Amino acid sequence: MNQNFKRSFLFHLLIVLGLCSILYICFFASLHWFTKHGQEQTIPNLRGKDMQTAVAMLKKMNFEVNVDSTYEPAEKPLMVLKQVPDTGSIVKQGRTVFLTVNMLTPPAIPMPNLVNLSLRSAEMLLRNNKLLVGDTIYKPDLASGAVLEQRFNKRPIKPGEMIVQGSKISLVIGNGLGNQEYDVPDVTGLTIDDAGTIWNQYNLQPVLQVADQLSQITDTAQATIVDQRPRALNDKGEPNRIKNGEIIDLFILQHPTPDQIYNAGNTNK
Repeated sequence: MNQNFKRSFLFHLLIVLGLCSILYICFFASLHWFTKHGQEQTIPNLRGKDMQTAVAMLKKMNFEVNVDSTYEPAEKPLMVLKQVPDTGSIVKQGRTVFLTVNMLTPPAIPMPNLVNLSLRSAEMLLRNNKLLVGDTIYKPDLASGAVLEQRFNKRPIKPGEMIVQGSKISLVIGNGLGNQEYDVPDVTGLTIDDAGTIWNQYNLQPVLQVADQLSQITDTAQATIVDQRPRALNDKGEPNRIKNGEIIDLFILQHPTPDQIYNAGNTNK
């Protein structure tokens, strides 16, 4: 009985060991197939290629492809911007390669508020919102170096207004009042409408006052300038000087007589 039991035990033990050996051999024999050992590929550099070319290259190398998109204004539409795994990585066939491509149509975003920011801060905010810096226009103003106005297509654009990414935003920047002096222009005898082009040329800040408090102004644009401070000439008959951005006081009447209009040849200040 004892001997029969021992024989039976050894017989079953040999069977178990045999099965384990077979499973062990089968496992390592199939490991090559499961892991695809020896079927690795080197990921090529796909950045800068168009999406169709990049996908075709990866499919030919037996990779799966997952495509996502973002927007970069300086790059071409549908161009590969990023890839994972990176160039030169050794990856087994059948794995997924992730591509980020540039959008075909740029998205619209709310226009940020750049007014009162420094030029550098405004440029950084534009870049963060994927907008481009257009022209920078300098204008005499006490807020030196600050953004006075933001424009799109030569027109002011308000914060929050929707705009397509990649658009160029022009900035009007204050450059201080400046030290350059000019002869004071003589605008007496002109209407406010006509004189505007002259004071805009010198970036002067007009302050309008009624010359006669008993007189009524019914049409400011067509009112006539009868006097100004500073005047064009000083008491010596020499030109007065004025700086960019300074104030010029203008005294107006609606329908003045010739005698009411100050004569620039008068030497009184």
